[in-house]
Amino acid sequence: MKERIDELEQWGADVIFGRAKGFRASLMRVLMLGLSGIFRCLVQTRIGLYRRGWKPQEFPGAQVISIGNLTVGGTGKTPVVELLAKSLRDRGRNVAILSRGYKSKRLGYAQNWEGKDGRMVPEDRMPKVVSTGSALLLDSKFAGDEPFMLARNLDGVAVIVDKDRVKGARFAISQLETETLVLDDGMQYLDLAHSMDIVLIDSRSPFGTEALLPRGTLREPPRNLRRASYILITKCDGSSNAELITRIRKYNPVADIIECAHGPIHLEDLYTRERKSLDFLEGKWVGAISAIAVPENFERSLSKLGARVEIKRRFSDHHRFNRRDVDNFMQRCVERDMEMIVTTEKDAVRFPRPTEINVPICFLRIEVQILSGQEYWDGMVDRICNPPPVVDSILKNVGSYRV
Repeated sequence: MKERIDELEQWGADVIFGRAKGFRASLMRVLMLGLSGIFRCLVQTRIGLYRRGWKPQEFPGAQVISIGNLTVGGTGKTPVVELLAKSLRDRGRNVAILSRGYKSKRLGYAQNWEGKDGRMVPEDRMPKVVSTGSALLLDSKFAGDEPFMLARNLDGVAVIVDKDRVKGARFAISQLETETLVLDDGMQYLDLAHSMDIVLIDSRSPFGTEALLPRGTLREPPRNLRRASYILITKCDGSSNAELITRIRKYNPVADIIECAHGPIHLEDLYTRERKSLDFLEGKWVGAISAIAVPENFERSLSKLGARVEIKRRFSDHHRFNRRDVDNFMQRCVERDMEMIVTTEKDAVRFPRPTEINVPICFLRIEVQILSGQEYWDGMVDRICNPPPVVDSILKNVGSYRV
């Protein structure tokens, strides 16, 4: 059943991106286009309700920095969340990342947490605490891929998971004394009032397929970029983004625009943690396996690094690999004399150990490099770390929560 669901998810993605051909796929695209019109109306109505105050927003008493996008997946959001949280932590801020933990499993029990008053935090007020900043408490199965990856890479930054991120915010503030909340994938999460909206746009596919869900990959119309305080154009390759910036300015004439690249910095063995320079890929015969939104980008990056990507295996986004998946791929690579298997860092956190490791398995460690607009990034971090006294006073006095 699980395999069938994964196949349907993959087919749905192929329909949306135009990879699926034939009558069935064409008919499905027509049906989806009609549903996209309904979805647009619902999205704009919902935003209007929040804007007019007819749907309440929570002001938690701490800064809420939202990092999100207009499209579904593929903009390189997690490395940006990591960079911002690290920048704020290094400036002395007490930071917590709030995530919904997409496709994470339920714990089945509430974590035990003794509050400052000596009493246990009630179960209904307890989110999943992936990391306190000093201790990693959950694995990727229960945390979710991105939250676990962030928790593992970020010492001194708490990571909280709950679909109700208002509950997560209250816990982080009252129990962890958090000053700054980084709302991961937060553009569409409006129950929590945002102090700042950072919106990411993929330079190679800025507005996805230009259609809204379910026909396309847009969560909101492009005009909603007007809500952004800062706009990051991601995955730049050094070529000009002048045309894209002109279009962005039609929707938002005032937000600072930062251009950045998401690039690999090294290879890392999945099990020994040994690091290798990227030059190691030059001329190597490689099998690429991934379960991400846009696998083509990953495979293309391997080729650019000189790898000969002979075998490819793609699963639906966030697919949880089982040993059979890995063993089957390992066997294919052995039969074709592959020299190594490479996956993504996000996939590595849910990659089971194969029965036999006949071919080394590595992942690409990705980090963000700012190409232009460094002064805007620095100014943004300054603005978060040094809010005007009147704003800081308001934040400290809005909302007093007991968990």
